[in-house]
Amino acid sequence: MVAEHEAKELLREAGVPVPRGVVVRDMDFAPVAELREPLVLKAYGPEIVHKSEAGAVVLGLSRVDVPIEAARMLASGVAAEGFLVEEQAPGGVELIVGLVHDPGFGPVLLAGLGGVWTETLRDTALGLCPISEGDARRMLGSLRGSPVLYGLRGRPGVDVDAVVKLLMTVGGSGGLWERLELGEFEINPVIATESGVVAVDARYLPAAHASNGGQDGVIDEPADLGPHSEPTDLGPHSEPTDFGPLFEPRAVAVVGASTTRPNFGNMFLEFYKAAGIPLVAVHPEAREVGGVPAVPSLAVADVDYALVAVPAERCAQVVREASGVPYVQVMSGGFGEAGQPELERELVAAARAAGTRLLGPNCMGVYCPRGRQTFVGGGLGPAGTVALISQSGGLAGEVIKVGERRGLAFSRVVTVGNAADVTPAELLRWLSADSETRAVGLYLEDPRDGRALYEALAAAPVPVVLLVGGRSAQGQRAAASHTGGLVSDGRIWQALADQTGATLVTSQDDLIGVLAFFQAHGARIPRTTGPDGGVVVSGGRAGSLGAALAGEGIPRGTTADFRSMGALVIGPSGGASVLAADAFDRAGVSLGPLPDSVLGELRGLGLGAGSSLANPLEVPVGPRSGPDLVQRAVEAIVRHRSYPDVVAHVNVQSFFTYGTRAEPLFEYARALAAAQDALPETRVTLVTRNGECAPPGVEDEVRAIVAAAGIPVYRTMEAAAVAVAAGGRNGTA
Repeated sequence: MVAEHEAKELLREAGVPVPRGVVVRDMDFAPVAELREPLVLKAYGPEIVHKSEAGAVVLGLSRVDVPIEAARMLASGVAAEGFLVEEQAPGGVELIVGLVHDPGFGPVLLAGLGGVWTETLRDTALGLCPISEGDARRMLGSLRGSPVLYGLRGRPGVDVDAVVKLLMTVGGSGGLWERLELGEFEINPVIATESGVVAVDARYLPAAHASNGGQDGVIDEPADLGPHSEPTDLGPHSEPTDFGPLFEPRAVAVVGASTTRPNFGNMFLEFYKAAGIPLVAVHPEAREVGGVPAVPSLAVADVDYALVAVPAERCAQVVREASGVPYVQVMSGGFGEAGQPELERELVAAARAAGTRLLGPNCMGVYCPRGRQTFVGGGLGPAGTVALISQSGGLAGEVIKVGERRGLAFSRVVTVGNAADVTPAELLRWLSADSETRAVGLYLEDPRDGRALYEALAAAPVPVVLLVGGRSAQGQRAAASHTGGLVSDGRIWQALADQTGATLVTSQDDLIGVLAFFQAHGARIPRTTGPDGGVVVSGGRAGSLGAALAGEGIPRGTTADFRSMGALVIGPSGGASVLAADAFDRAGVSLGPLPDSVLGELRGLGLGAGSSLANPLEVPVGPRSGPDLVQRAVEAIVRHRSYPDVVAHVNVQSFFTYGTRAEPLFEYARALAAAQDALPETRVTLVTRNGECAPPGVEDEVRAIVAAAGIPVYRTMEAAAVAVAAGGRNGTA
C-alpha cells in the first residue's frame, strides 16, 4: 500500500486541494512549527490499513501535543514507519470518492457520503470510467443524502461544482484512473464546503495488492447453463465479423446425433427438419441419421453453421475439422463452468486454427425465423424486429415462446453460454446496425468483456433492455478500502444502465414487457407540450431518435422532460387508480395534472360527477357503459395537452360479472385501437386487469384487436409502468 502522503502528492499534482502538512521520520518534529494549529497527527506504515481502527490518528492537536501523541502511539504498539502531520481542515460535509478496478468492467468510480457515514449509511453511487460531467451530477443527485449538498433547513449548500470537478479529475476523461495501477484508490473523507473541497485522507493500493475474488460454478448438464468466470488466454477476436450467416445460414450441420440412442443431437435434427432448412448430419459411419443425409466429418460439410453436441473432451477435435464453416456452436457443457478451463482454451485454439467463429460452449444456439434457425420446438414464429442475446439457453427459449404468445416477433435470438469466443458485446454491436432489428434484449450473468459491453451499449442506436442474473449472489470483495467493499456487481450493472441509457429490469416478465413496448411503439416519436407551449420530444437515448430530431430541428428532451410531462392513466374508478399512481411513481413516471382547459369538455362527457377530475382519470368502463367513452376522453385531453403515453386500464372481470358477453369488451378494444390510430404521436398502452376471469380466448382476441393498432397489452399496472418508464428513457425504437 502506498503511504498516505504519497497518495496525496498524486492528488496535489492533479490539482486536487489537500491539507498543508509535513512528513516526520525519526521523531524530528521541528518542521511542525511551520503549520497552523489545530493539527492532525497520522502514523503510516505497511501494517496500518485503517488508521482509526489502529489508533493511528489524533485530531485537534497543538504543536506541543504532537510529539507527545506520537510517542504514545508507538508505546501502544502502532507499527509506524513515520508520521504525517497536517493542518486540520475546517468542518463541512464529508464525502467519499474512490476508484476500484472491477474484474469485469475495469475502473469504477464511487462517490457518496463519507467519513463515519460511509459504512453506516452506505449512501453511494457508481460510475464506469470515464464519467461525463452529466454522470457526475447524476451520481451526486442520486444520493439519499444529496439535500445536504444543496442546502438543507437553512444551512448553506456546498460548492457542488467543486465536487463535480473533483469527480471528473479522478474518474473523467484524462483523470487519475488512467494513470493509476488499480487496485483501489480512495479519498475519504473529502471535506466539501461553500468555498470548495479538500481531500483530507487518501489511500492507494496498486494492482498487485488488489483482491479479485470470484468463483467458478460446477455444472454438469449441457442445457441452460450459465457462463463461467475464467476467460481463455487467447484474447478477443480482433476482426469485425458479419454475423449474417450465423442467423441465416445456407445450410446447417449437426454433429453428435446417434443412430441408436436419441440424444440432443437427434432433437436438433428434428427441429431443423421441421424448420425446412437444408440439413446434414455428421456421423463417422452412417450415411443417414433420422432420415437426414450424413457425412463423416465437418471437413466435407458444405454448411455455414454447425451444431456440436458431443462430450466436452471430443469437441476440440470436431472443431479442428470445421475449416470452411463460418460458425460452429458447441452445445456441450463441461468446460470452464465445470472447472475445466483447459478444455475451453483448447476449444478456442481449435476454432482459431480452423478459421471458424465459436458460439459457446455450453449454449443452446440460435433462433431466427427469417433464416429458419431454431433451437426450440413447436415451429417458427413470425419474423419481427426484436433481438435477444442470452447467456442462458433455457431462459432464451422461455422468452421466445412466452414472448411470441404475447405478440413478440423476433429478428434474431442468440445464446452464448460461456462466450469463449463470440461475446455479447460483439453481437450487440452487430445487431445495433442490423436493418432487421429495432430493439435488443440481453440476459447476462457474466459480462465476459465488460468494458467492450459498456462501449457497445453506449454506442447502440437502438433501445436495449438488460436483465442480469446473479447480481445479489456475486457479492462484494473483501478489500482494504471502503471503496472495494462498497462496489458490488449489482450496483455496477445499474451504473452501466444509467450511463448508457439501457433499461435494467429485474425479471423475465419485465424483459418481455419492455421489449413488447419497444416493438409496438418503435415507429412513434412521442411529443409533449412543454411548459412554454413549445414541442418537446420525450426520451433521452442517443441514436436513431437523435438523428430524427436533428432532421426536424426539434430540441431533444431528457428523462427529466419525460418525468415532468409523464403519462395519462385512464380507466375504471376505485382503488385501481390509487394503486396505478403508486406503480407509476415507483417506476419513475409522473402523472401530470389534467389541463384546466379540458375540464369542462370532460364534464360534458359525463365525467367527474361523483369525483374530481384528475390523473389518473376515472372513467366507467364495463358492459353497460359506452365503449368509446375512453376514446373520446383521451382525444379531448390530447387536444389540450399531449402526453407521451396514455395507459388505459380495464377490469376484465367486470364484463363477465355484470354482463354475459365478450362483445362489449371487444368494442372497447376497437375504440381504443381507433384512438391510437388517431394519435400517431401518442403511445397508447392497455392493461387488462383480472384477465384470467375471462372465458378462454377472450384475452387473445382483445390482444389481437389492439395489436393491429400497435398497442401493447399488460396484465398488471406494475408491468405497464416498467415498460412505459423504459419508453420514456428511450424515446423510440
